[in-house]
Amino acid sequence: MEEEIKCAVCKQFFTNPVLLPCYHAICLGCAIQHQQTVQNLEASDSIDNVDADKLSVLSETDSGVVCSSRPCSYIGSLGYQAQSPPSNSLCFSLPCPVCKKATFFDEQGAKNLPSFNLMKRIVEKYCESRDIGSKCELCESVARDATIFCDQCQVFYCDACKVKCHPMRGPLLKHSLISPHQGRILLKNRQAQKAKSCESGRCFDHPNELLSHYCLLCRYPLCGFCVEEQRHGSHDIQPLSSICKASKTELSQSLQQLSEKARAVTEFIQRLKAASEKLNASCEEIETAISIQIGAIIEALKAREQELIGFVRQDRDSKVRRLKEQVSTCTGKLQKTTGLMQFCIEALKETDPSTFLQVSTMLVHRVSSLDITWQNEMATLSSRITPTLDLELDSDSVVRSVELLNFSRMKPPSAPSLIQEECVAENNSITVAWLSHPPAFVEGYVLELDDGSGGTFREVYVGKETVCTVDGLHFNSLYQTRVKAFNSCGEGPYSEIIGLHTAEVAWFTYEPVDILPEIKLSEDLLTAMVDSFEHKVILGSLGFSRGVHYWEYKIDKYEGSADPAFGVARIDVSRNMMLGKDDKGWSMYVDHQRSWFMHCNVHADRSDGGITSGSTVGILLDLDRRQLSFYINDEPQGPVAFTDLHGVFYPAISINRNVTVTLHTALDPPATDTDDSGNEEDKNRD
Repeated sequence: MEEEIKCAVCKQFFTNPVLLPCYHAICLGCAIQHQQTVQNLEASDSIDNVDADKLSVLSETDSGVVCSSRPCSYIGSLGYQAQSPPSNSLCFSLPCPVCKKATFFDEQGAKNLPSFNLMKRIVEKYCESRDIGSKCELCESVARDATIFCDQCQVFYCDACKVKCHPMRGPLLKHSLISPHQGRILLKNRQAQKAKSCESGRCFDHPNELLSHYCLLCRYPLCGFCVEEQRHGSHDIQPLSSICKASKTELSQSLQQLSEKARAVTEFIQRLKAASEKLNASCEEIETAISIQIGAIIEALKAREQELIGFVRQDRDSKVRRLKEQVSTCTGKLQKTTGLMQFCIEALKETDPSTFLQVSTMLVHRVSSLDITWQNEMATLSSRITPTLDLELDSDSVVRSVELLNFSRMKPPSAPSLIQEECVAENNSITVAWLSHPPAFVEGYVLELDDGSGGTFREVYVGKETVCTVDGLHFNSLYQTRVKAFNSCGEGPYSEIIGLHTAEVAWFTYEPVDILPEIKLSEDLLTAMVDSFEHKVILGSLGFSRGVHYWEYKIDKYEGSADPAFGVARIDVSRNMMLGKDDKGWSMYVDHQRSWFMHCNVHADRSDGGITSGSTVGILLDLDRRQLSFYINDEPQGPVAFTDLHGVFYPAISINRNVTVTLHTALDPPATDTDDSGNEEDKNRD
């Protein structure tokens, strides 16, 4: 509430507040300090054309407030048209510190502003409830705490302003100076007396008169004598009861609206609090899930640790067994070798030469053979078993996986919301716009469209954009469209389905892209001419594959015996020959006397009747019946020209320099004999 009861200029609690015409309050001292003379305002270019709309200077012809030299006379700014201030009658200007609207005064300046008594009482109550002292009412910058109150001047002074503005000499010597607290009590009693007088229905200035009127300019209740006084002569005076009733009604309505908004904000705050609680619960749930998942990973690592340790021990036991086997084998051979060595030693002790020589050769051979056997077997045994385990744990991949351990997207995205006011159909194109819901991450969108006849949906766009325009659709068709979002977790649900109806009739122009250099088109792309004696083909900007379409060409110029051709063509028709000479064009070429139909350079169905300047040539492409017909000056020209038409066809003409034609599109098809007979059958059936 403090911001409501503080001055926008001095940033302090309001001191002697006054009310501006824009209903913003300001301290009287601040208003006097910041008002400017109109001459200075004009000299400083403060009033210019840029800010003229912020001024509200009125004249009597504006039925507004008239500026005069009497008290309480000023010009307001409540919803009136701004004008330049008449410098001969205005002396001061004060811009509102909040809305910057200017108020102009006579020679009394800001003193003409009415006191804002309600604000003053609210400030006093607020200060009393919080034991805040009164402020000096004459400080030019920041208001200091008041130290005295003058009963006669009814002004609070600080020590400095007392010495400067209220010296104790001359007439001021007889003034009664009291403490600020006593001054607040005195003012409060006087205001209560005045309010009591007003509450009793008596005029404060004329106690014997009842209050019966209200001055809208001064914002003050008046009696009959007050109304007749000169100072209210040109003011807007209304009956007191009607103004009070209207004000209470307006305030009640505003309070009701504000109450509804406050209720909505309260509900929104409750939703935010509930969302906060859900967020905390979701956080706890995710933390629990993380602990469980990390615990499972740790248990899996511990289990794998035991498996790897068991594998190492198995490898160790295998090698130990093999080493024991080698020890046993070597021990057996060593015993045999030792026995042979002892036998040889005993043989060397033999003293009989003949007896020794009898076995010496055999012993030498056995020792030599055993030596060679030992050498080979030791080499084999030493290379068979290593004393270490050739194992090394590869943990790099696991470490990388742990480092890359992160959150995956918890859910697929929710359904996007279609922005219906931005989803439009124009001609044979539709534009679809949508918004995503922020709680889920979205990697892209899929826009789907049916065939315009209630068929199955098909994808027409996949990407990150939220606006898509689909061209080349059928005319007079209702297309159903929907969109869904997707991310790495999957696709979300579809949005609501919205229907968009393409135009009933086609509007198009000549196609300006990839035209031959001899062709000249008008700025609106509706009139064509050719700077060549040879025929040049010009296509329309739209192609048709379904529906009934009718358009006309007006002959603006026709000279000699020119024979322009009108019809339809494929997109890849030859552009340097008469329309209909290749297999990509179907045409009627016509001169000033007769016409022919032509396709694949085959001429057929000559009909009397030609064209001149001002003639119109109509083309009726009925793709429901797969046929093409022609009209000259609103009359059929020959029979149905072509039938069994399938595919996409573009409006086309071929002309030379002797002909200028203007295209007219978005026309209703003419009634045909088949339509008339159908209508007759319907009538007979009825």
